[in-house]
Amino acid sequence: MISVVPALNESQTIGSVVEFARRHPLVTEVIVVGDGSIDGTPDLARQAGAAVVTSSLLGKGASMEDGLKAANNEVILYLDGDVRDLPDDLVQRMCDPILAGDADFVKAAFTRARGRVTTLTARPLLRIFFPELAHFEQPLGGIIAVRKALLEKLRFETDYGVDIGLLIDASVLGARIAEVFIGHIEHDSQPLEALGDMAMQVVRVILDRASSYKRLNPKYLSEILEVERRKQAELATIEKKLGRPTSLALIDMDGVLVRDRFVVRLAEATGQSQNLADLLDRFDMDPEERIRHIGKLFTGVSQDTFLAVAQTLELTPGAVEAVISLRQKGFRVGVVTDSFFIASEVIRRRIFADFSVAHVMRFQRGKASGKVTIAPAFLHPHGCALHRCCKANVLQHLIDRINVSRDHVLAIGDNINDLCLLRAAGMSVAFEPKARVVADAAQYVAHSNLLDAVKILNGTLGP
Repeated sequence: MISVVPALNESQTIGSVVEFARRHPLVTEVIVVGDGSIDGTPDLARQAGAAVVTSSLLGKGASMEDGLKAANNEVILYLDGDVRDLPDDLVQRMCDPILAGDADFVKAAFTRARGRVTTLTARPLLRIFFPELAHFEQPLGGIIAVRKALLEKLRFETDYGVDIGLLIDASVLGARIAEVFIGHIEHDSQPLEALGDMAMQVVRVILDRASSYKRLNPKYLSEILEVERRKQAELATIEKKLGRPTSLALIDMDGVLVRDRFVVRLAEATGQSQNLADLLDRFDMDPEERIRHIGKLFTGVSQDTFLAVAQTLELTPGAVEAVISLRQKGFRVGVVTDSFFIASEVIRRRIFADFSVAHVMRFQRGKASGKVTIAPAFLHPHGCALHRCCKANVLQHLIDRINVSRDHVLAIGDNINDLCLLRAAGMSVAFEPKARVVADAAQYVAHSNLLDAVKILNGTLGP
Protein backbone atom coordinates (compact mmCIF):
# COMPACT_ATOMS: atom_id res chain seq x y z
CA MET A 1 0.00 0.00 0.00
CA ILE A 2 1.14 3.54 -0.76
CA SER A 3 0.84 6.86 1.04
CA VAL A 4 0.98 9.96 -1.15
CA VAL A 5 2.09 13.22 0.45
CA PRO A 6 1.83 16.43 -1.59
CA ALA A 7 4.33 18.55 0.33
CA LEU A 8 3.57 21.97 -1.13
CA ASN A 9 0.24 23.72 -0.96
CA GLU A 10 -1.29 25.57 -3.88
CA SER A 11 -5.01 26.33 -4.11
CA GLN A 12 -5.01 26.35 -7.92
CA THR A 13 -3.70 22.80 -8.27
CA ILE A 14 -3.97 20.93 -4.97
CA GLY A 15 -7.45 19.53 -5.65
CA SER A 16 -6.43 17.97 -8.95
CA VAL A 17 -3.23 16.53 -7.45
CA VAL A 18 -5.18 14.88 -4.62
CA GLU A 19 -7.81 13.51 -6.99
CA PHE A 20 -5.08 12.21 -9.30
CA ALA A 21 -3.40 10.32 -6.46
CA ARG A 22 -6.62 8.85 -5.08
CA ARG A 23 -7.49 7.30 -8.43
CA HIS A 24 -4.67 4.74 -8.19
CA PRO A 25 -5.83 1.45 -6.60
CA LEU A 26 -2.66 1.03 -4.49
CA VAL A 27 -2.95 4.47 -2.90
CA THR A 28 -4.77 4.10 0.41
CA GLU A 29 -4.12 7.55 1.89
CA VAL A 30 -3.32 11.02 0.60
CA ILE A 31 -1.91 13.52 3.09
CA VAL A 32 -1.60 17.24 2.50
CA VAL A 33 0.58 19.18 4.91
CA GLY A 34 -0.63 22.73 5.51
CA ASP A 35 2.19 25.28 5.73
CA GLY A 36 0.27 28.26 7.13
CA SER A 37 -1.75 28.50 3.93
CA ILE A 38 -3.98 31.57 3.61
CA ASP A 39 -5.63 30.76 0.27
CA GLY A 40 -8.02 27.99 1.31
CA THR A 41 -5.72 25.15 0.26
CA PRO A 42 -6.46 22.91 3.31
CA ASP A 43 -10.21 23.09 2.73
CA LEU A 44 -9.80 22.33 -0.97
CA ALA A 45 -7.57 19.36 -0.14
CA ARG A 46 -10.14 17.97 2.32
CA GLN A 47 -12.90 18.39 -0.23
CA ALA A 48 -10.83 16.38 -2.70
CA GLY A 49 -10.48 13.55 -0.17
CA ALA A 50 -7.11 14.16 1.49
CA ALA A 51 -6.22 14.05 5.15
CA VAL A 52 -4.82 17.44 6.16
CA VAL A 53 -2.24 18.04 8.88
CA THR A 54 -0.59 21.31 9.89
CA SER A 55 3.15 21.64 9.52
CA SER A 56 5.12 22.05 12.72
CA LEU A 57 7.48 24.52 11.04
CA LEU A 58 7.38 26.73 7.98
CA GLY A 59 9.35 25.19 5.12
CA LYS A 60 9.13 22.42 2.54
CA GLY A 61 11.37 19.96 4.36
CA ALA A 62 9.54 20.33 7.66
CA SER A 63 6.25 19.65 5.87
CA MET A 64 7.67 16.56 4.21
CA GLU A 65 8.85 15.20 7.55
CA ASP A 66 5.47 15.92 9.16
CA GLY A 67 3.82 14.07 6.28
CA LEU A 68 6.10 11.09 6.90
CA LYS A 69 5.12 11.01 10.57
CA ALA A 70 1.43 11.03 9.64
CA ALA A 71 1.75 8.28 7.00
CA ASN A 72 0.82 4.68 7.77
CA ASN A 73 2.09 2.75 4.75
CA GLU A 74 5.46 1.24 3.91
CA VAL A 75 5.92 3.18 0.66
CA ILE A 76 5.78 6.99 0.67
CA LEU A 77 5.33 8.95 -2.55
CA TYR A 78 5.92 12.70 -2.42
CA LEU A 79 4.29 14.88 -5.06
CA ASP A 80 4.63 18.64 -5.40
CA GLY A 81 1.30 20.37 -4.90
CA ASP A 82 1.88 22.85 -7.74
CA VAL A 83 2.27 20.43 -10.67
CA ARG A 84 -0.12 20.10 -13.58
CA ASP A 85 -0.93 17.37 -16.11
CA LEU A 86 0.65 14.49 -14.22
CA PRO A 87 1.12 11.33 -16.34
CA ASP A 88 -1.59 8.75 -15.67
CA ASP A 89 0.94 6.04 -14.84
CA LEU A 90 3.14 8.19 -12.59
CA VAL A 91 2.28 6.39 -9.33
CA GLN A 92 2.90 2.98 -10.90
CA ARG A 93 6.20 4.00 -12.49
CA MET A 94 7.51 5.59 -9.32
CA CYS A 95 6.56 2.77 -6.98
CA ASP A 96 7.16 -0.32 -9.13
CA PRO A 97 10.94 -0.50 -8.42
CA ILE A 98 10.25 -0.45 -4.67
CA LEU A 99 7.33 -2.87 -4.78
CA ALA A 100 9.41 -5.25 -6.91
CA GLY A 101 12.25 -5.14 -4.37
CA ASP A 102 14.70 -3.52 -6.80
CA ALA A 103 15.08 -0.11 -5.15
CA ASP A 104 14.70 1.72 -1.85
CA PHE A 105 14.63 5.28 -3.18
CA VAL A 106 13.22 6.38 -6.55
CA LYS A 107 13.72 9.83 -8.09
CA ALA A 108 11.55 11.11 -10.91
CA ALA A 109 13.31 12.36 -14.03
CA PHE A 110 11.32 14.60 -16.32
CA THR A 111 11.54 17.35 -18.88
CA ARG A 112 10.43 20.83 -17.89
CA ALA A 113 10.61 24.40 -19.07
CA ARG A 114 13.05 25.56 -16.39
CA GLY A 115 15.75 24.06 -14.19
CA ARG A 116 18.24 26.85 -13.56
CA VAL A 117 19.11 25.97 -9.96
CA THR A 118 19.78 22.37 -10.97
CA THR A 119 21.91 23.31 -13.96
CA LEU A 120 23.89 26.16 -12.41
CA THR A 121 24.16 25.06 -8.79
CA ALA A 122 23.31 21.49 -7.85
CA ARG A 123 24.91 19.49 -10.64
CA PRO A 124 28.29 21.31 -10.63
CA LEU A 125 28.61 20.87 -6.86
CA LEU A 126 27.59 17.23 -7.05
CA ARG A 127 30.28 16.62 -9.67
CA ILE A 128 32.85 18.05 -7.24
CA PHE A 129 31.77 16.47 -3.95
CA PHE A 130 29.44 13.57 -4.83
CA PRO A 131 30.36 12.45 -8.36
CA GLU A 132 28.47 9.18 -7.83
CA LEU A 133 25.25 11.25 -7.95
CA ALA A 134 26.14 13.59 -10.80
CA HIS A 135 24.30 11.49 -13.38
CA PHE A 136 20.85 12.15 -11.91
CA GLU A 137 18.82 14.33 -14.23
CA GLN A 138 16.65 15.91 -11.52
CA PRO A 139 18.56 15.80 -8.22
CA LEU A 140 16.37 18.59 -6.84
CA GLY A 141 13.06 17.18 -8.06
CA GLY A 142 10.42 16.85 -5.36
CA ILE A 143 8.72 13.77 -6.80
CA ILE A 144 10.21 10.78 -4.99
CA ALA A 145 9.09 7.38 -3.75
CA VAL A 146 10.91 5.94 -0.73
CA ARG A 147 10.60 3.11 1.73
CA LYS A 148 9.33 4.54 5.00
CA ALA A 149 11.98 2.67 7.00
CA LEU A 150 14.70 4.40 4.97
CA LEU A 151 13.12 7.85 5.26
CA GLU A 152 13.04 7.53 9.02
CA LYS A 153 16.85 7.25 9.00
CA LEU A 154 17.41 10.37 6.89
CA ARG A 155 17.83 13.99 7.98
CA PHE A 156 15.16 16.35 6.67
CA GLU A 157 16.37 19.87 6.01
CA THR A 158 13.58 22.33 6.76
CA ASP A 159 13.83 24.32 3.52
CA TYR A 160 14.29 23.71 -0.21
CA GLY A 161 17.56 21.92 0.44
CA VAL A 162 15.57 18.91 1.61
CA ASP A 163 15.47 17.03 -1.71
CA ILE A 164 19.20 17.06 -2.35
CA GLY A 165 19.90 16.30 1.31
CA LEU A 166 17.71 13.19 1.25
CA LEU A 167 19.33 11.99 -1.97
CA ILE A 168 22.87 12.38 -0.61
CA ASP A 169 22.06 10.80 2.75
CA ALA A 170 20.33 7.83 1.13
CA SER A 171 23.30 7.27 -1.15
CA VAL A 172 25.82 7.40 1.70
CA LEU A 173 23.71 4.89 3.67
CA GLY A 174 24.01 2.49 0.75
CA ALA A 175 20.37 2.66 -0.34
CA ARG A 176 19.51 1.37 -3.80
CA ILE A 177 18.56 4.47 -5.77
CA ALA A 178 16.73 4.41 -9.09
CA GLU A 179 15.69 7.17 -11.46
CA VAL A 180 12.49 6.82 -13.49
CA PHE A 181 11.57 9.04 -16.43
CA ILE A 182 7.94 10.20 -16.12
CA GLY A 183 7.62 12.55 -19.09
CA HIS A 184 7.03 16.32 -19.12
CA ILE A 185 6.02 18.12 -15.92
CA GLU A 186 4.71 21.67 -15.63
CA HIS A 187 5.56 23.51 -12.41
CA ASP A 188 4.63 27.08 -11.57
CA SER A 189 7.65 29.21 -12.42
CA GLN A 190 9.52 31.00 -9.65
CA PRO A 191 10.80 34.62 -9.76
CA LEU A 192 14.54 35.12 -9.94
CA GLU A 193 14.80 36.28 -6.31
CA ALA A 194 13.06 33.13 -5.09
CA LEU A 195 15.40 31.02 -7.20
CA GLY A 196 18.35 32.82 -5.64
CA ASP A 197 17.19 31.88 -2.15
CA MET A 198 16.55 28.33 -3.29
CA ALA A 199 20.01 28.08 -4.83
CA MET A 200 21.63 29.28 -1.61
CA GLN A 201 19.73 26.66 0.38
CA VAL A 202 20.83 23.93 -2.02
CA VAL A 203 24.46 25.09 -1.86
CA ARG A 204 24.33 25.10 1.93
CA VAL A 205 23.01 21.55 2.12
CA ILE A 206 25.48 20.09 -0.38
CA LEU A 207 28.39 21.75 1.43
CA ASP A 208 27.02 20.61 4.79
CA ARG A 209 26.84 17.01 3.60
CA ALA A 210 30.27 17.29 2.01
CA SER A 211 31.63 18.39 5.37
CA SER A 212 29.74 15.72 7.33
CA TYR A 213 31.00 12.97 5.05
CA LYS A 214 34.61 14.24 5.15
CA ARG A 215 34.63 15.63 1.64
CA LEU A 216 35.11 19.27 2.62
CA ASN A 217 37.13 21.17 5.20
CA PRO A 218 34.53 22.07 7.87
CA LYS A 219 36.29 25.36 8.63
CA TYR A 220 35.39 26.70 5.17
CA LEU A 221 31.84 25.41 5.45
CA SER A 222 31.18 27.11 8.78
CA GLU A 223 32.42 30.40 7.34
CA ILE A 224 30.08 30.07 4.34
CA LEU A 225 27.10 29.25 6.56
CA GLU A 226 27.85 32.16 8.87
CA VAL A 227 27.98 34.61 5.96
CA GLU A 228 24.66 33.29 4.67
CA ARG A 229 23.01 33.62 8.08
CA ARG A 230 24.18 37.20 8.55
CA LYS A 231 22.94 38.12 5.10
CA GLN A 232 19.45 36.94 6.00
CA ALA A 233 19.38 39.54 8.79
CA GLU A 234 20.23 42.46 6.49
CA LEU A 235 17.67 45.11 5.56
CA ALA A 236 18.20 44.55 1.83
CA THR A 237 17.30 40.87 2.23
CA ILE A 238 14.19 41.72 4.25
CA GLU A 239 13.14 44.26 1.63
CA LYS A 240 13.37 41.64 -1.11
CA LYS A 241 11.20 39.26 0.91
CA LEU A 242 8.55 41.91 1.48
CA GLY A 243 8.12 43.30 -2.01
CA ARG A 244 5.66 46.21 -1.91
CA PRO A 245 2.91 45.34 0.59
CA THR A 246 0.25 47.86 1.62
CA SER A 247 0.17 46.79 5.28
CA LEU A 248 2.71 45.60 7.86
CA ALA A 249 2.43 43.98 11.28
CA LEU A 250 5.45 44.15 13.60
CA ILE A 251 5.13 41.82 16.59
CA ASP A 252 7.41 41.42 19.60
CA MET A 253 8.67 37.89 20.30
CA ASP A 254 9.25 37.35 24.03
CA GLY A 255 6.04 37.57 26.02
CA VAL A 256 3.92 38.10 22.92
CA LEU A 257 4.55 35.36 20.37
CA VAL A 258 6.11 33.04 22.95
CA ARG A 259 5.23 32.69 26.60
CA ASP A 260 8.80 32.71 27.88
CA ARG A 261 11.87 34.80 27.13
CA PHE A 262 14.43 33.15 24.91
CA VAL A 263 17.50 34.36 26.79
CA VAL A 264 16.00 33.23 30.11
CA ARG A 265 15.50 29.70 28.81
CA LEU A 266 18.94 29.74 27.17
CA ALA A 267 20.50 30.85 30.44
CA GLU A 268 18.74 28.02 32.28
CA ALA A 269 20.08 25.53 29.75
CA THR A 270 23.65 26.84 30.07
CA GLY A 271 23.94 27.66 33.78
CA GLN A 272 23.90 31.43 33.29
CA SER A 273 20.64 32.31 35.07
CA GLN A 274 22.19 34.29 37.90
CA ASN A 275 24.48 36.29 35.62
CA LEU A 276 21.57 37.03 33.28
CA ALA A 277 19.39 38.23 36.17
CA ASP A 278 21.83 41.08 36.73
CA LEU A 279 21.26 42.30 33.17
CA LEU A 280 17.63 41.43 32.46
CA ASP A 281 15.17 44.33 32.27
CA ARG A 282 17.93 46.86 32.90
CA PHE A 283 16.16 49.52 30.88
CA ASP A 284 18.41 52.13 32.53
CA MET A 285 21.33 50.61 30.62
CA ASP A 286 22.19 51.55 27.04
CA PRO A 287 20.37 48.94 24.88
CA GLU A 288 23.42 48.18 22.73
CA GLU A 289 25.64 47.75 25.77
CA ARG A 290 23.04 45.54 27.43
CA ILE A 291 22.61 43.14 24.50
CA ARG A 292 26.38 42.87 24.07
CA HIS A 293 26.84 42.01 27.74
CA ILE A 294 24.10 39.40 27.47
CA GLY A 295 25.75 38.00 24.36
CA LYS A 296 29.05 37.50 26.20
CA LEU A 297 27.30 35.25 28.74
CA PHE A 298 26.77 32.65 26.02
CA THR A 299 30.30 32.51 24.64
CA GLY A 300 31.08 28.94 23.64
CA VAL A 301 27.48 27.73 23.65
CA SER A 302 26.75 25.55 20.63
CA GLN A 303 24.55 26.75 17.82
CA ASP A 304 22.50 23.59 18.27
CA THR A 305 21.67 24.65 21.84
CA PHE A 306 20.39 28.03 20.61
CA LEU A 307 18.21 26.29 18.04
CA ALA A 308 16.91 23.64 20.45
CA VAL A 309 15.85 26.23 23.04
CA ALA A 310 14.05 28.31 20.39
CA GLN A 311 12.33 25.22 19.01
CA THR A 312 10.95 24.23 22.42
CA LEU A 313 9.67 27.65 23.54
CA GLU A 314 5.93 27.53 24.19
CA LEU A 315 3.98 29.58 21.68
CA THR A 316 1.39 31.99 23.03
CA PRO A 317 -2.18 30.72 22.50
CA GLY A 318 -3.46 32.10 19.21
CA ALA A 319 -0.02 33.11 17.91
CA VAL A 320 -0.20 31.02 14.74
CA GLU A 321 -3.86 31.90 14.14
CA ALA A 322 -3.18 35.63 14.62
CA VAL A 323 -0.34 35.64 12.09
CA ILE A 324 -2.32 33.71 9.52
CA SER A 325 -5.34 35.98 10.05
CA LEU A 326 -3.21 39.07 9.49
CA ARG A 327 -1.70 37.58 6.34
CA GLN A 328 -5.18 36.79 5.07
CA LYS A 329 -6.03 40.47 5.52
CA GLY A 330 -3.09 41.44 3.32
CA PHE A 331 -0.46 42.14 6.00
CA ARG A 332 3.16 41.10 5.79
CA VAL A 333 4.08 39.99 9.29
CA GLY A 334 7.45 40.47 10.98
CA VAL A 335 8.91 39.35 14.30
CA VAL A 336 10.80 42.28 15.85
CA THR A 337 12.84 41.47 18.94
CA ASP A 338 15.95 42.66 20.74
CA SER A 339 16.88 39.02 21.24
CA PHE A 340 19.02 36.96 18.81
CA PHE A 341 18.28 36.47 15.12
CA ILE A 342 19.00 32.74 15.29
CA ALA A 343 16.04 32.42 17.70
CA SER A 344 13.70 34.86 15.96
CA GLU A 345 14.05 32.95 12.70
CA VAL A 346 12.98 29.71 14.39
CA ILE A 347 9.95 31.42 15.91
CA ARG A 348 9.15 33.13 12.60
CA ARG A 349 8.96 29.79 10.87
CA ARG A 350 6.96 28.19 13.66
CA ILE A 351 4.25 30.86 13.36
CA PHE A 352 4.44 31.27 9.54
CA ALA A 353 5.52 34.93 9.61
CA ASP A 354 7.22 36.62 6.66
CA PHE A 355 10.44 37.98 8.20
CA SER A 356 12.21 38.69 11.46
CA VAL A 357 14.48 41.45 12.75
CA ALA A 358 16.89 40.77 15.63
CA HIS A 359 20.51 41.13 16.68
CA VAL A 360 23.02 38.67 15.26
CA MET A 361 25.11 36.45 17.50
CA ARG A 362 28.26 35.47 15.61
CA PHE A 363 29.20 31.82 15.53
CA GLN A 364 32.58 30.26 14.81
CA ARG A 365 32.73 26.54 14.05
CA GLY A 366 29.31 26.01 15.52
CA LYS A 367 30.02 27.85 18.81
CA ALA A 368 28.82 31.29 19.90
CA SER A 369 31.64 33.82 19.84
CA GLY A 370 29.89 36.04 22.38
CA LYS A 371 30.11 38.92 19.90
CA VAL A 372 26.79 40.42 18.88
CA THR A 373 26.16 42.59 15.82
CA ILE A 374 23.36 45.06 16.46
CA ALA A 375 20.67 44.68 13.80
CA PRO A 376 21.12 47.56 11.31
CA ALA A 377 17.34 47.99 11.24
CA PHE A 378 17.44 49.02 14.93
CA LEU A 379 19.62 52.03 14.00
CA HIS A 380 18.34 55.01 11.98
CA PRO A 381 19.89 58.47 11.62
CA HIS A 382 16.46 60.13 11.60
CA GLY A 383 14.49 57.61 13.65
CA CYS A 384 13.68 57.47 17.35
CA ALA A 385 14.43 60.74 19.16
CA LEU A 386 14.96 58.94 22.49
CA HIS A 387 17.13 55.95 21.65
CA ARG A 388 19.86 55.25 19.13
CA CYS A 389 18.97 51.53 19.17
CA CYS A 390 15.19 51.13 19.06
CA LYS A 391 12.41 48.99 17.60
CA ALA A 392 10.74 52.16 16.31
CA ASN A 393 13.70 52.52 13.95
CA VAL A 394 12.75 49.19 12.35
CA LEU A 395 9.38 50.68 11.51
CA GLN A 396 11.01 53.82 10.08
CA HIS A 397 13.41 51.81 7.89
CA LEU A 398 10.54 49.76 6.46
CA ILE A 399 8.48 52.87 5.78
CA ASP A 400 11.46 54.37 3.95
CA ARG A 401 12.26 51.26 1.94
CA ILE A 402 8.87 49.87 0.92
CA ASN A 403 6.87 53.10 1.04
CA VAL A 404 4.13 51.73 3.27
CA SER A 405 1.93 54.24 5.09
CA ARG A 406 2.50 54.54 8.85
CA ASP A 407 -1.28 54.32 9.24
CA HIS A 408 -1.11 50.81 7.77
CA VAL A 409 1.47 49.54 10.26
CA LEU A 410 0.29 47.48 13.23
CA ALA A 411 2.55 47.01 16.27
CA ILE A 412 2.00 44.50 19.07
CA GLY A 413 4.21 44.57 22.17
CA ASP A 414 4.19 43.96 25.91
CA ASN A 415 7.11 45.67 27.65
CA ILE A 416 9.01 48.91 28.15
CA ASN A 417 11.29 48.23 25.18
CA ASP A 418 8.21 48.20 22.92
CA LEU A 419 6.98 51.68 23.95
CA CYS A 420 8.49 53.64 21.07
CA LEU A 421 7.29 51.11 18.50
CA LEU A 422 3.74 51.15 19.88
CA ARG A 423 3.67 54.94 19.81
CA ALA A 424 5.11 55.16 16.29
CA ALA A 425 2.73 52.70 14.60
CA GLY A 426 -0.58 53.72 13.11
CA MET A 427 -2.27 50.81 14.93
CA SER A 428 -1.08 49.36 18.21
CA VAL A 429 -1.98 46.67 20.73
CA ALA A 430 -0.45 46.04 24.14
CA PHE A 431 -0.64 42.29 24.72
CA GLU A 432 -0.60 41.36 28.41
CA PRO A 433 1.32 44.61 29.15
CA LYS A 434 4.02 44.29 31.80
CA ALA A 435 3.61 47.91 32.93
CA ARG A 436 0.82 50.47 32.97
CA VAL A 437 2.82 52.80 30.75
CA VAL A 438 2.83 50.10 28.04
CA ALA A 439 -0.95 49.79 28.15
CA ASP A 440 -1.28 53.57 27.98
CA ALA A 441 1.01 53.76 24.93
CA ALA A 442 -1.20 51.44 22.83
CA GLN A 443 -4.59 52.03 21.29
CA TYR A 444 -5.90 48.68 22.52
CA VAL A 445 -5.07 46.08 25.15
CA ALA A 446 -5.49 42.30 24.71
CA HIS A 447 -4.99 39.38 27.07
CA SER A 448 -4.55 35.59 27.07
CA ASN A 449 -5.01 34.80 23.37
CA LEU A 450 -3.05 36.67 20.69
CA LEU A 451 -5.84 36.19 18.17
CA ASP A 452 -7.88 38.57 20.34
CA ALA A 453 -5.42 41.30 19.39
CA VAL A 454 -6.49 40.86 15.78
CA LYS A 455 -10.19 40.47 16.56
CA ILE A 456 -10.41 43.77 18.43
CA LEU A 457 -8.92 45.45 15.38
CA ASN A 458 -11.24 43.82 12.86
CA GLY A 459 -13.12 47.03 12.20
CA THR A 460 -9.83 48.80 11.49
CA LEU A 461 -8.18 46.02 9.51
CA GLY A 462 -11.12 45.23 7.28
CA PRO A 463 -12.77 41.86 6.49
